Amino acid sequence: MRTIDLTTWPRRAHYEFFRQHSQPHFSVTAPVDVTRFRAGVQARGRPYMASTAYVLARAANELPPFRQRIRGETVVEHERVHPSVIDTEPGSELFHFCTLPYQRGAPGFLQDAAQALAARRAQPTLDEDPAQDDLLYLSSLPWVAFTGITHAMHLSPPDSIPRLTTGRFTEEGGRTQMPLSVQVHHALMDGRHVGAYFEAVQTLLDDPGLLD
Repeated sequence: MRTIDLTTWPRRAHYEFFRQHSQPHFSVTAPVDVTRFRAGVQARGRPYMASTAYVLARAANELPPFRQRIRGETVVEHERVHPSVIDTEPGSELFHFCTLPYQRGAPGFLQDAAQALAARRAQPTLDEDPAQDDLLYLSSLPWVAFTGITHAMHLSPPDSIPRLTTGRFTEEGGRTQMPLSVQVHHALMDGRHVGAYFEAVQTLLDDPGLLD
């Protein structure tokens, strides 16, 4: 982690402008093509939820604004950020949180994710460390092919952790699409950065060797 020098940061003016807003977050929802990705997950017998978390986390880790966080009057940039996912036990309507330790290699990530999920299911909790911000909040709404979504969050102190949400698959023209919502703090990034994130996610989803 490094602390960004605000006196030389090119984004200083935009950061100061948007951090004064009472609701400084914005969100973008768009479909991503998961045709090749789903086939690869099924062919390799990989868990779909953890594999999707890997894709979303890897794309975020490749873009510095998605690793930046507001801490009081400072901005820090983490070396890596980890997906915190919503998980449920079979047969239960209640959910709990689980942080999956991020690493760039898919096999290692999926192995560690399976261990983390098993440990959390044995002791489910909604407790979070309020001081930990090297996270990405991931959730899924697999019952709805939504076109927009909002999230509960704290506005004071400012919460600058991105929220990433996936939805129900839809089939069209032999292709499978999935809605993806990206909610971020406007003081740290703009639409062009979210656009770059969608491009990075799609590139990973189209990579046939991604999970090897």
